[in-house]
Amino acid sequence: MMTMPHSARVPDSTEALTRDGLLAQARTLSDTFAKDAARSELERELPFEAFRLIKEARLGTLRIPKAKGGPGGSIADYIELLMILGEADSNIPHALRSHFNFTEGLALGPTVLEDRRHLDHVLEGKLFAGASTEQGTKRPGEITTVLSREGDHYRLNGRKWYATGTAFADFGSFSAVDEQGDPIGVLIPLDRKGITILDDWDGMGQRMTASGGVLLENVEVLAHEVTGRKLSSQIGRHCGALRQLHLAASAAGAVQGAVKDGIDYVLNHARTTLHSTAETANDDPFVQKMLGEITSGAFAVQTLIREAARALDRTAETFAMGDEEAIETALISASLITAQTQIITSQLALSVATNIFELGGGSATSRRFNLDRHWRNIRTVYNHNPLLHKARVVGDYYLNGTTTHLKEGRVF
Repeated sequence: MMTMPHSARVPDSTEALTRDGLLAQARTLSDTFAKDAARSELERELPFEAFRLIKEARLGTLRIPKAKGGPGGSIADYIELLMILGEADSNIPHALRSHFNFTEGLALGPTVLEDRRHLDHVLEGKLFAGASTEQGTKRPGEITTVLSREGDHYRLNGRKWYATGTAFADFGSFSAVDEQGDPIGVLIPLDRKGITILDDWDGMGQRMTASGGVLLENVEVLAHEVTGRKLSSQIGRHCGALRQLHLAASAAGAVQGAVKDGIDYVLNHARTTLHSTAETANDDPFVQKMLGEITSGAFAVQTLIREAARALDRTAETFAMGDEEAIETALISASLITAQTQIITSQLALSVATNIFELGGGSATSRRFNLDRHWRNIRTVYNHNPLLHKARVVGDYYLNGTTTHLKEGRVF
C-alpha cells in the first residue's frame, strides 16, 4: 500500500498552450526521465516525480481543441507524445491511457456543465484515471461495486482492478451498479476519504504503472458526480480504437528505448567476440548487421503506428461533418487499421527487444543494465488484449465482410 504525495504547483492556466510547445516539453522531460529509468524500474520506484512534472507542463491538455481553450493537437500529435515519453519509460505513457481516453470525449462530445468543470481541471494540468475491471468475477465486465443512496448523496463500496495511472491522478472514474443492479459510473476526486490506492500490481512488465487495485470504502459521492450520461456510441467506438493504439504507442516507446540502450551498450560496454576480426564491437560486421535489422524493425513499428493515428484523425474529423455514413465508414476503417497495426507491431517490437541481446555477450544480461525490461514491458502491453482474436476478426472481414467485432468498440 502506498501513500500518495501531493502534486507541486500547477502553472497558471492563463499561460499559452501550444501543440509545438507541449511536444518540445515532452522531449525535454523524456531526456530527464531516461537518465534513471533502468535503475528505477529495477528497484520499482514509482514515477511520482515524473507525473508531477507532466502536470506542471500540462501535457494532458494536448487533445483539447483551441475553441475549448486547449492547444488543439491532433491524434497524430498525441500518439507522438506517447512515443516520445515511452522512449524513456514505457510505464509513463501507459499510465496516461485513461486520461487521454477521458479528454478525447471532452474534445469530441457536446460540452455540458459538468464537462466544463472537468475541462477546466484538465486545462489546469490535472490528470484523470480510474478503473472499471474487477477481479474474482465469473466473466470480465461483471461489476460488484455498489453505489447506494444516502440522503441527498451516495456511498460507493467495492474493489477495482487495473487502476492504471490512478496513483498519479487527481480524479478517478469508477464503474458500479446502483441498488437496482443497473450500471452506473462516478467521477470523483481521488483525495476523498475512503479511497485507498493499493500498490499490488505484480506483473512482470509495466511494473510502475500502478495497475493494481483501488479499495473504495463508504466513499461519499455527490449527486453531480454520478455519471449516468454516456458518450454517443460512435464516439465511444472511436475512443475504443484510440485506447488500443495508445497501448501500441506505449510499446513503440519501449522499442525506441531498447534501440537507444542497445547502441549505448555497444559503444560503451560491449567487447568483440573471441573470433571477431574487428578491434571494437562497433566495427564488428555482425553487430552492425544486427543493429541494422533492429533499427529497421523499430522504424517500421513507429511508421505503422503513425499511419494508424492518421486514420483515427480522419475519424475524428468526420464527427464535425455530421454525415452518418461517412462516420460509420471511418470508424470501421480505423478499427481495422488499429487491429492490423497491433498484430504486426507486436511481432516486430518483441523481435527488437529480443535481438538487442545479440549485440553483446553474457554481460549484456547483467541486472545493472536491465535491458530485459524492454521485452518485459512490450510483452505485458500486448498481453492486455487478445491478438489472436484480432487476427481472426481481420481475416473474417477480408474473407466474408464481417464487421461485428469491428463495430463493438471494445477490444478494437
